[in-house]
Amino acid sequence: MTLPFSRSKPESWRSRLWRWGFNLFPAYRGTGGRVIYIAPDWREVHVALPLNWRTCNYVGTLFGGSLYGAIDPIYMLMLIQNLGRGYVVWDKAASIRFRKPGRTTLFARFVLTDEELGVIRLKLDENPSIDRVYPVELVDAWGVVHASFEKTLYIKKADKEL
Repeated sequence: MTLPFSRSKPESWRSRLWRWGFNLFPAYRGTGGRVIYIAPDWREVHVALPLNWRTCNYVGTLFGGSLYGAIDPIYMLMLIQNLGRGYVVWDKAASIRFRKPGRTTLFARFVLTDEELGVIRLKLDENPSIDRVYPVELVDAWGVVHASFEKTLYIKKADKEL
Protein backbone atom coordinates (compact mmCIF):
# COMPACT_ATOMS: atom_id res chain seq x y z
CA MET A 1 0.00 0.00 0.00
CA THR A 2 1.49 3.33 -1.06
CA LEU A 3 0.91 6.08 1.50
CA PRO A 4 0.65 9.72 0.42
CA PHE A 5 2.43 10.89 3.61
CA SER A 6 5.07 9.64 6.02
CA ARG A 7 4.99 9.02 9.76
CA SER A 8 6.52 11.59 12.06
CA LYS A 9 7.60 9.07 14.75
CA PRO A 10 7.56 5.29 15.11
CA GLU A 11 4.56 3.85 16.94
CA SER A 12 5.06 2.83 20.55
CA TRP A 13 3.71 -0.44 21.94
CA ARG A 14 1.01 1.53 23.73
CA SER A 15 -0.09 3.41 20.59
CA ARG A 16 0.00 0.17 18.60
CA LEU A 17 -2.33 -1.45 21.16
CA TRP A 18 -4.65 1.55 20.91
CA ARG A 19 -4.66 1.16 17.12
CA TRP A 20 -5.49 -2.55 17.30
CA GLY A 21 -8.26 -1.92 19.81
CA PHE A 22 -9.65 0.93 17.77
CA ASN A 23 -9.81 -1.21 14.64
CA LEU A 24 -11.57 -4.02 16.54
CA PHE A 25 -14.15 -1.69 18.13
CA PRO A 26 -17.46 -2.60 16.39
CA ALA A 27 -18.68 0.97 15.78
CA TYR A 28 -15.47 1.94 14.00
CA ARG A 29 -14.94 -1.43 12.33
CA GLY A 30 -18.35 -1.04 10.70
CA THR A 31 -17.22 2.08 8.83
CA GLY A 32 -14.73 0.05 6.80
CA GLY A 33 -11.98 2.49 7.82
CA ARG A 34 -8.74 1.37 9.42
CA VAL A 35 -6.49 3.35 11.72
CA ILE A 36 -3.05 2.59 10.32
CA TYR A 37 -0.90 4.78 12.56
CA ILE A 38 -1.09 6.50 15.94
CA ALA A 39 1.87 8.56 17.11
CA PRO A 40 3.01 7.75 20.67
CA ASP A 41 1.88 11.22 21.82
CA TRP A 42 -1.45 11.09 19.89
CA ARG A 43 -0.44 14.21 17.93
CA GLU A 44 -0.73 12.40 14.59
CA VAL A 45 -3.12 9.69 13.37
CA HIS A 46 -3.45 8.15 9.90
CA VAL A 47 -6.54 6.41 8.54
CA ALA A 48 -7.04 4.29 5.42
CA LEU A 49 -10.38 3.57 3.77
CA PRO A 50 -10.20 0.80 1.16
CA LEU A 51 -12.77 0.27 -1.58
CA ASN A 52 -14.26 -3.17 -0.97
CA TRP A 53 -17.64 -4.88 -0.73
CA ARG A 54 -18.26 -3.30 2.71
CA THR A 55 -17.49 0.28 1.63
CA CYS A 56 -18.77 0.23 -1.96
CA ASN A 57 -21.98 2.03 -2.95
CA TYR A 58 -24.43 1.14 -5.74
CA VAL A 59 -22.32 2.81 -8.46
CA GLY A 60 -19.06 1.13 -7.44
CA THR A 61 -17.36 3.98 -5.56
CA LEU A 62 -16.73 4.60 -1.87
CA PHE A 63 -19.96 5.09 0.08
CA GLY A 64 -20.33 8.58 1.58
CA GLY A 65 -21.25 7.14 4.97
CA SER A 66 -18.01 5.19 5.03
CA LEU A 67 -16.06 8.31 4.03
CA TYR A 68 -17.46 10.25 6.96
CA GLY A 69 -17.51 7.35 9.43
CA ALA A 70 -13.81 6.66 8.88
CA ILE A 71 -12.77 10.19 9.89
CA ASP A 72 -15.52 11.02 12.41
CA PRO A 73 -14.07 10.21 15.87
CA ILE A 74 -10.38 10.88 15.28
CA TYR A 75 -9.91 14.53 16.27
CA MET A 76 -12.15 14.11 19.31
CA LEU A 77 -10.04 11.21 20.58
CA MET A 78 -6.79 13.01 19.82
CA LEU A 79 -7.92 16.03 21.84
CA ILE A 80 -9.12 13.87 24.73
CA GLN A 81 -5.76 12.09 24.81
CA ASN A 82 -3.75 15.33 24.63
CA LEU A 83 -5.80 17.59 26.89
CA GLY A 84 -6.47 14.98 29.57
CA ARG A 85 -9.19 14.50 32.17
CA GLY A 86 -9.45 18.18 32.97
CA TYR A 87 -11.32 18.85 29.72
CA VAL A 88 -14.55 17.79 28.03
CA VAL A 89 -14.47 17.28 24.24
CA TRP A 90 -17.48 16.57 22.03
CA ASP A 91 -18.11 16.47 18.31
CA LYS A 92 -20.47 19.33 17.55
CA ALA A 93 -20.85 19.58 13.77
CA ALA A 94 -19.39 18.41 10.51
CA SER A 95 -19.59 19.12 6.81
CA ILE A 96 -18.39 17.15 3.84
CA ARG A 97 -17.63 18.16 0.28
CA PHE A 98 -17.39 15.32 -2.22
CA ARG A 99 -14.77 16.27 -4.79
CA LYS A 100 -14.11 13.11 -6.77
CA PRO A 101 -15.51 9.56 -6.58
CA GLY A 102 -13.31 7.22 -4.55
CA ARG A 103 -12.31 4.22 -6.62
CA THR A 104 -9.19 3.20 -4.66
CA THR A 105 -8.02 3.26 -1.06
CA LEU A 106 -8.20 6.75 0.41
CA PHE A 107 -6.12 8.12 3.28
CA ALA A 108 -6.50 10.84 5.91
CA ARG A 109 -3.84 12.41 8.11
CA PHE A 110 -4.80 14.12 11.38
CA VAL A 111 -2.29 16.38 13.16
CA LEU A 112 -2.42 18.36 16.42
CA THR A 113 0.36 20.86 17.04
CA ASP A 114 1.74 22.23 20.31
CA GLU A 115 0.54 25.63 19.13
CA GLU A 116 -3.06 24.41 18.68
CA LEU A 117 -3.13 22.80 22.12
CA GLY A 118 -1.72 26.01 23.62
CA VAL A 119 -4.40 28.11 21.89
CA ILE A 120 -7.12 25.81 23.25
CA ARG A 121 -5.83 26.09 26.82
CA LEU A 122 -5.42 29.87 26.52
CA LYS A 123 -8.91 30.41 25.09
CA LEU A 124 -10.42 28.22 27.80
CA ASP A 125 -8.79 30.39 30.46
CA GLU A 126 -10.80 33.29 28.99
CA ASN A 127 -14.05 31.49 27.98
CA PRO A 128 -16.21 28.77 29.55
CA SER A 129 -16.22 26.79 26.28
CA ILE A 130 -14.95 27.06 22.74
CA ASP A 131 -15.56 25.54 19.33
CA ARG A 132 -12.58 24.54 17.16
CA VAL A 133 -12.83 23.67 13.48
CA TYR A 134 -10.46 21.12 11.94
CA PRO A 135 -10.16 20.44 8.21
CA VAL A 136 -9.61 16.86 7.03
CA GLU A 137 -9.06 15.55 3.51
CA LEU A 138 -9.36 12.03 2.17
CA VAL A 139 -6.75 11.60 -0.55
CA ASP A 140 -5.61 8.78 -2.79
CA ALA A 141 -2.05 7.40 -2.96
CA TRP A 142 -1.08 10.22 -5.35
CA GLY A 143 -2.38 12.95 -3.03
CA VAL A 144 -5.51 13.74 -5.08
CA VAL A 145 -8.31 14.99 -2.80
CA HIS A 146 -11.53 12.99 -3.05
CA ALA A 147 -13.44 14.46 -0.09
CA SER A 148 -12.95 17.44 2.21
CA PHE A 149 -14.40 17.68 5.69
CA GLU A 150 -14.70 20.27 8.42
CA LYS A 151 -15.10 18.90 11.93
CA THR A 152 -16.29 21.29 14.64
CA LEU A 153 -15.45 20.23 18.19
CA TYR A 154 -16.83 21.67 21.41
CA ILE A 155 -14.27 21.92 24.22
CA LYS A 156 -14.61 23.08 27.82
CA LYS A 157 -12.85 22.59 31.12
CA ALA A 158 -14.34 19.75 33.13
CA ASP A 159 -16.44 20.73 36.10
CA LYS A 160 -14.51 20.43 39.32
CA GLU A 161 -15.84 17.78 41.69
CA LEU A 162 -17.17 19.07 44.98
